[in-house]
Amino acid sequence: MVDQAKLVETFVGLADTLVDDFDVVDMMHRLSTDCVEVLEATAAGLLLADQRGGLQVIAASAEESWLLEVFQVQSNEGPCLDCFRTGTVVNVGNLGEEIDRWPAFVPKAREAGFASVLALPMRLREQIIGTLNIFGASEGRLSDEGLRIAQGLADVATIGVLQERALRQSEQLAEQLQTALTSRIVIEQAKGVVAATDGVDMGTAFQRLRAHARNHNRRLVEVASDVVEGRLAPDVLG
Repeated sequence: MVDQAKLVETFVGLADTLVDDFDVVDMMHRLSTDCVEVLEATAAGLLLADQRGGLQVIAASAEESWLLEVFQVQSNEGPCLDCFRTGTVVNVGNLGEEIDRWPAFVPKAREAGFASVLALPMRLREQIIGTLNIFGASEGRLSDEGLRIAQGLADVATIGVLQERALRQSEQLAEQLQTALTSRIVIEQAKGVVAATDGVDMGTAFQRLRAHARNHNRRLVEVASDVVEGRLAPDVLG
């Protein structure tokens, strides 16, 4: 029976981590331990897909589950790999019955003290970005209620990852925009220097700056900066 008070506390606590300046890795570790407490499991772990589409262990509630997750990735075999590849829940109540399916994983899991496993996809529409994996020391599958809660926790993890990525992309975009604006200011200043020194219009000044940058395999803003700072005389631009 799920402790409803603990369940509410868990989701409220996880929601609190999704506000400004949260640590996604810390949130994942918290979620893995919360899974164990709420679902009365033995251990839990989370894996995320990297930029090349491979899985990487991001968090685990215990060293045993961490090592087992790493083993799955390295051996390219196990419930989390199947879950990630198919995008469907893998719910095994008795690992001993799956020796033919995972000949390397099952002995390793049982050696670590696990008898059952549940792997759930972390899904964004049709894209699978990772998996949440829950291990039990005793045989048996989660109830339907437990499955719904587990998927809810996986969904929270997905939201956390996507928010962190969105924030990082937003910061990168802001930085890129600021760099572009700063570069443009320097180029406009350089155009003014060239136009005033050589007695040409701004359009011609820009073409000279651009041609010099191309002919010398340099960035336009670098040439402009040299002109503004006096390191490059306008009359050598051609």
